[in-house]
Amino acid sequence: MNANLKPGGGLAVFRADHVGSFLRPKYLLDAHAQAVRGEITPLQLRAIEDKAIVEVVKLQEEVGLQSITDGELRREYFHVDFLKQLGGVKTEIPVAVHGPDGREQLSPPVMKVIDKVRHVRNIQLADFQFLNTVTRRTPKVTIPSPTMLHFRGGRAGISKEHYPDLEQFYQDVADAYGEELRSLAAAGCVSVQMDDTNLAYLCDEAMREAARKRGDDPNELPHRYASFVNRVVAQKPAGMTLSMHLCRGNFKSTWAAQGGYEPVAEALLSEMNIDAYFLEYDDQRSGDFKPLRFLPKGKIVVLGLITTKLGALEKKDDIKRRIDEAAKYAPLEQLALSPQCGFSSTIHGNDIAVEQQTQKLRLVMEIAREVWGDA
Repeated sequence: MNANLKPGGGLAVFRADHVGSFLRPKYLLDAHAQAVRGEITPLQLRAIEDKAIVEVVKLQEEVGLQSITDGELRREYFHVDFLKQLGGVKTEIPVAVHGPDGREQLSPPVMKVIDKVRHVRNIQLADFQFLNTVTRRTPKVTIPSPTMLHFRGGRAGISKEHYPDLEQFYQDVADAYGEELRSLAAAGCVSVQMDDTNLAYLCDEAMREAARKRGDDPNELPHRYASFVNRVVAQKPAGMTLSMHLCRGNFKSTWAAQGGYEPVAEALLSEMNIDAYFLEYDDQRSGDFKPLRFLPKGKIVVLGLITTKLGALEKKDDIKRRIDEAAKYAPLEQLALSPQCGFSSTIHGNDIAVEQQTQKLRLVMEIAREVWGDA
């Protein structure tokens, strides 16, 4: 097997892969602040973003990655920037609070559906088109999971006037996502990753209890969400790889949830018709690898064993041992390796140096070559 080749089935997922977001350079942060204050125009800001994206693409290519993103450098939040552009959706920008470890983190943003959800514009098309001009490798577009429009607010966050029956809500959201995927595919996009915190949050008993208080059954939700996502998958254009990344929170190196994947594993891996999964496995909060027993043939799990929250570099032998443990429950040929999350899920970035970010990516490449081989 080749560390630089797709693991199988022609999927646009690679033995050495990554989740997508990168630390913003200071000049980009300064420009964003200027744009917020009205000191530069959106067009001027975009030109500065273009420069930063060219640089982050060069970084990915120099490290050896085959899957290339724009680093999410145009975004303030990984999810809000996308969801607020759907018709019928109103978002409340999250505010900083103190997390379980006493450090500052974001309170969950509330997405409110105030009208019929619809696709009113091509949200990622222009960004993809630019990315596609600055790399000859496989450009990957990252978008939030459609479940983000339900979990945080539950039934109370969705207009009963426009959606007395949630079945129509699920279908309208899926149709909006389908239109977005088709616009990307028409421009040549073959890889889209959906970022989802909700299924990972349903692994945490505190989050499960919060769902109960909202009137939802945390045991039923994973299966409902699998069905919800499958409505999107049913509209996936031919030749496109659709992957999903599960996250337990990633703001300034903090986290929001903990717990192994067992409560959601069957719905996630067996019922959801996703091609590949990027799963966090960088510390004990993610539990063991037993849930991987639900992985069917033809799907890929990218093991997020390298943390993006801390700068210290992992030891190769430790990571290899963990890959061996995972391979007891899922075939090695259906596994790949990546950092556990992005380096900057929000504009703020994790508490890690740019040099450490690069070292982490190089480590992923080196381990992948040593485990899966390199032609």
